[in-house]
Amino acid sequence: MPIWTRPISVEALTRIHLDTAPAHLGMEFLEVGDDFIRARIPVDARTRQPYGLLHGGVSVVLAETLGSCGAIYCCPPGHRVVGLDINANHIRGATAGWVTGTTRPVHVGRSTHVWHIDLHDDQGRLTCVSRITMAVLEER
Repeated sequence: MPIWTRPISVEALTRIHLDTAPAHLGMEFLEVGDDFIRARIPVDARTRQPYGLLHGGVSVVLAETLGSCGAIYCCPPGHRVVGLDINANHIRGATAGWVTGTTRPVHVGRSTHVWHIDLHDDQGRLTCVSRITMAVLEER
């Protein structure tokens, strides 16, 4: 059974991110399931750090985007979400191809959400694990 409280699709997620940091970095939304969102980001000149690895901050951009999207599309109508905390553990460097992230909820509460995000390289190896905590606020 889907956890989403409003219509969600790859197309809708792509549309709301036009002209944003994730779009400028080449992020692509891939799939929306009943309780997850999947997207990927290229490892290229836009996203590498000076030593040729995917910049850790770019991994966090992917993770935060996924967790934030999960939270907003899962919160009650008339509410919005803002980030409270994010952490990331960088497990393995990626030097080429794509890094794909998948987010799933850990906790969906009335006032906070916690989302877990796993990032993998093209060979399926774990590159980063992240967790984001979101505050759920009523619209003013």
